[in-house]
Amino acid sequence: MKHSTAGLIAVLALGILVAPLAAQQPKHVPRIGFLNLRPGPNAWDAAFQQGLHDLGWVEGQNIALEYRWAAGRVDRLPALAEELVRLNVDVLVAGATPVIQAAKHATTTIPIVMAISADAIDAGLVKSLAHPGENVTGLSFLDTELSAKRLELLKEALPQLSRVARDAPGGQRSAQRPGLSHPVCA
Repeated sequence: MKHSTAGLIAVLALGILVAPLAAQQPKHVPRIGFLNLRPGPNAWDAAFQQGLHDLGWVEGQNIALEYRWAAGRVDRLPALAEELVRLNVDVLVAGATPVIQAAKHATTTIPIVMAISADAIDAGLVKSLAHPGENVTGLSFLDTELSAKRLELLKEALPQLSRVARDAPGGQRSAQRPGLSHPVCA
């Protein structure tokens, strides 16, 4: 799972890079800025680098990776994101919602690939999964659009179902689908 997810993120990041590079000078070495809340590299990062390598991209040869680690300190994220923007990276890869938010606040022009986001729409990172808009794209594992579809499928599987409870932190919006009542339980 880690390898396939990291490979997908690598493909997304490189996909954003490849089209503009076709028209650029061959000596341009693309730079990927990697911003994370963790204190340092782990198996995900090794899988990301392996995914790049599998696609023919080798750090130090034909691609540069700029890592910035916040070491669990959310307050450090804005400065680290701004540092990557000043380095003029070609694309930013950001994992976790607060990291993506910091990257999004730092730039409106550099493409940002979400390594993962809890709910990219509710967090204001994208307008929709189908049409993210702006400069952010990537993976979201929980989304109200998906929740609505899950409810729809549940209703098809259990037509007699009339109520569904959902446990969520206060204030989160709930997916709406006709024919189902689903109060948020505290």
